[in-house]
Amino acid sequence: MLSAFRPKQGSNFFFFLSRRLKLKLSSFSYTTTKFENPNLTSVTTKEETLLHLFKKCSTLKDCNQIHAQVIQSGFGQSLYLIGKIIIFCAGSGYGNMDYAVSIFETIENPDGFLWNTMIRGFGKTGYPEKALRYYIRMQETGEVADNFTFSFLLKVCGQLGSVLLGKQMHCNTLKHGFEEHVFVRNTLIHMYGLLGNVKTAQKLFEEMPNPNLVAWNAVIDCHVHCGKFEKALDLFLRMLRSSVMPDEATFVVTLSACSALGALDFGRWIRYYINRTNLCDIVSINNALIDMYAKCGAVEEAYVIFNRMKVKNLVTLNTMILGLATHGSSSEALGLFSKMLEENFAIPDDVTFLGVLCACSHGGMVDEGRRFFDIMSKRYCIKPTIKHYGCMADMLGRAGLVEEAYQLIMSMPIKCNSIVWRTLLAACRQHGNVELGEKVRRHLLELEPEHSSDFVLLANIYASMGEWNEMARIRKSMQEMGIHKPEPGNSIGIYPAAR
Repeated sequence: MLSAFRPKQGSNFFFFLSRRLKLKLSSFSYTTTKFENPNLTSVTTKEETLLHLFKKCSTLKDCNQIHAQVIQSGFGQSLYLIGKIIIFCAGSGYGNMDYAVSIFETIENPDGFLWNTMIRGFGKTGYPEKALRYYIRMQETGEVADNFTFSFLLKVCGQLGSVLLGKQMHCNTLKHGFEEHVFVRNTLIHMYGLLGNVKTAQKLFEEMPNPNLVAWNAVIDCHVHCGKFEKALDLFLRMLRSSVMPDEATFVVTLSACSALGALDFGRWIRYYINRTNLCDIVSINNALIDMYAKCGAVEEAYVIFNRMKVKNLVTLNTMILGLATHGSSSEALGLFSKMLEENFAIPDDVTFLGVLCACSHGGMVDEGRRFFDIMSKRYCIKPTIKHYGCMADMLGRAGLVEEAYQLIMSMPIKCNSIVWRTLLAACRQHGNVELGEKVRRHLLELEPEHSSDFVLLANIYASMGEWNEMARIRKSMQEMGIHKPEPGNSIGIYPAAR
């Protein structure tokens, strides 16, 4: 396994890191997996008094006021107190990374904990490139990277989606002697999953003599992320046979594999297993169950779960609305949406309106769809995505308003994709609009010139209108371009036995 990741002479980025980061094979230390500030042991009585203020810190304004008191008390360079402030800014959902940076830059000698907190914060807030820059600065100051540093950086590499950078960071992990560290190994598995390298992730997992729960969750999630759903279910069963008890994350990701496969019986078995644990009231698990049942076509069972839930969140409502909408229960979906607004349960988001527009489309409710599409942006300031426009085009196309659908697509502030154009082409076929069908096909030819279904749809439009010569012309174009209809298949899946 190690030989696969030896640094190569042609790897410019690695040698850039080697020079800039001052890697030292002899200087590293193992720490516990709990990310705590090591300066806690040297806290004074005055610092303890200030420390109590953080218990009531819940907003950035609170944090600013505490920071002011820390400075006034003469503790502006206290690594522990300043660390608490930076943790709030970089690690909580209420902070601000810009403020964290402004504080960090005032510290004369930041320790490894503060560097790690900044790197972690940039990764969590969507600035992976800055995390790497801070890693370089950290090494330039002579601060030694530890297992937490590499765990945060490996996650960053996965976020960036760079296979090359991921392998190079893996090399750094090897050089510092952390590849066998459980915390780092689990993150390596997760990173390779994000990078789509399921083979390497699996190999790293199999090398672990006694993988813990986090490792099992990482490798199962890796296979789900890479579309290897059957293997994910097989790994879940292996995990149970290994006497490792699943947790919330395990059930959520495994149920998503069932959803993707349509493995209803397996999903039902998982629900039976969940009911025998103390996890049956966890919101995220019930949301995953609703999603699984809805995507497998068992909407009634999804609704049973929904009604039995003691606590619901916006994801619960969104999942149920979309599940009802996609299976033709448009009135029930819109009724649930109306109840949500009447009871002020939550402010709808873009996913909520996706389900609402889907319900309008399947229910033929054109006027309602137009109204909801309008209030989405005007009342809730939600910018429509390509999916929202696709739902509108589908709704108008089903109702025969293909010209209006075409004008809507042409007025979109974003570039239309082939899926939306193909939806309109199918509507043109359904309603026999040959002229518009030709226009739509020209747009599709620019995006996917060799997609067989576009030719077939247009040929069928001509056939439905009795224009046999035009149909023959389209068929001949397919032959000349070497385009063939895909071979027929089946959707029958063989899933691991749930025992």
